[in-house]
Amino acid sequence: MAVKVDKLRSNEMTDGLSFAGNRTLMYALGLDTEDMQKPFIGVINSWNEFHPGHKNLREQAEAVKQGILAEGGQPFEMNTISLCDGITQGHKGMCFVLPSRDLIADTVEIMAEGQRLDGIVMLASCDKIVPAMAMAGGRLNIPSVIVTGGPMMPSRYKGKEFGGAWEVREAAGKLYRGEITQEDYDSMEKCVCDGVGSCPMMGTANTMSCLMEPLGLSLPGCGTVHATQADKLRYARNSGKLIMKLVANNRCPRDYITRESFYNMMRVSAAIGGSTNTFLHIPAIAKSFGLKIEPEDFNIIGDTTPYLACIKPSGKNTLWDLHQAGGIPAVMKELGETYLDLTQQAVTGEIWRDTLARFTGTQNSEVIHTLENPVAVESGLAVLKGNLAPIGAGIKKTACDRKMWIHSGPARVFNSEMEAADAVREGRVQPGDVIVICYEGPKGGPGMREMHTATTALMGYGLGDSCAIVTDGRFSGASRGPCIGYVAPEAADGGPIALIRNGDIIHINLYEKSLNVDVSEEEFELRRKNQQPHKRKAYGYYLERYRKLVGSVWDGAVLE
Repeated sequence: MAVKVDKLRSNEMTDGLSFAGNRTLMYALGLDTEDMQKPFIGVINSWNEFHPGHKNLREQAEAVKQGILAEGGQPFEMNTISLCDGITQGHKGMCFVLPSRDLIADTVEIMAEGQRLDGIVMLASCDKIVPAMAMAGGRLNIPSVIVTGGPMMPSRYKGKEFGGAWEVREAAGKLYRGEITQEDYDSMEKCVCDGVGSCPMMGTANTMSCLMEPLGLSLPGCGTVHATQADKLRYARNSGKLIMKLVANNRCPRDYITRESFYNMMRVSAAIGGSTNTFLHIPAIAKSFGLKIEPEDFNIIGDTTPYLACIKPSGKNTLWDLHQAGGIPAVMKELGETYLDLTQQAVTGEIWRDTLARFTGTQNSEVIHTLENPVAVESGLAVLKGNLAPIGAGIKKTACDRKMWIHSGPARVFNSEMEAADAVREGRVQPGDVIVICYEGPKGGPGMREMHTATTALMGYGLGDSCAIVTDGRFSGASRGPCIGYVAPEAADGGPIALIRNGDIIHINLYEKSLNVDVSEEEFELRRKNQQPHKRKAYGYYLERYRKLVGSVWDGAVLE
């Protein structure tokens, strides 16, 4: 039965004599008179042909529109941009990836407000696009649903299951050391990513897709349904039907998504070993909802939440394993009221206690562990502080060899990711060193590149259990090893990281969550007075504008 709505935002441009010009333009689209009285639903698609995570979204958008039409709505599909983090790795294109997040949110806001849409269904799969859509939902505060496009199926080569392109990047180091043949390397390169979807690991893309469920913007279970499964089309169609109910009830994200919803989301992220990029995206999304997440919130949540699902790149299991074990509803059911506020609402309007009652618990306790037998008693993400990072720095502890949880070593300082990666490849970094990469923060980059080229070089060249990286840049969700990023204040803001010199002894202690350097405040002041300004040339107009407007990393690195 079609949903009927008496008062619509879209009536502002369709009703009355003064809007005859508006109506005639819509007649030109092929609409009829009765269509203009239906809710106008934007189907915001981030499809493109240069992106395995998003190439499948056209078919999903069609399914969304079927659901909207079935419930008496009028869908309008429109597109926004999307970049692939993997394809932009290792060159100047990576500078544009984080800046694209705010631009995507802007475009959704512009279209929804300009066209007076009554509701939106947003389709996205990957790293910056999913959080951008969530930011748009919070800003607009009109009925909103997110359909996440789904992971790609994992591939196999010689009996090994792969979790994404990061494994090929690490294999380059193995090829260099003669551990694998050129033939092996070439075969792996062609089969590791074996079809459409986001990379089948707990990187940023799948972390954020999974987290849209507990936040309350995606249907429960949607996040781990894989891109090529028929079930993904059913989720898309049901999301189209759901948006009509939300419009009928005028149910908007800020009506039910609260601070406790964000804490639920953070606890689920802790339980599944979510990406370090949540340090950026969760505060940014919270800000769009008028809330503030502090760096210390990550430690409070992480220290008190068990780690239940160890997924690649930290463990051996893939997103397919997680899905088959019950997905995010099974994780939430295992956490239960001990750790979650189940009076918070899902996107459907039900409280989570009632929603989870319809789901079974973990179907595989080796993939989603029980509370009695967790992977670890606390989660993987930690925020470190000290005289090298007065505001904070972030690390994924579970991706780091435990013998590196306490480490002291001499600094080897570089002013770009590529300088550091080249030094590793050329043997200029020795076991025990702490690689310091400056001027890669939001302003310094500008654009805050992922240091994935440096981290894969570190792991591939066998230094992942003896060297650490400290940077004001960020890391891919696929990064492994002792990789400390998000250092703030960043070098471009005059942070202490800009004042580190070769040979300074850096102390890392993950148990104490500290990051310090053996440099006194007096020495820091002396160095600051003698510091020569360093400003990297931006790649074009947009990044120069971004540099001027972007805020602190621990405030989400959003544009002010």
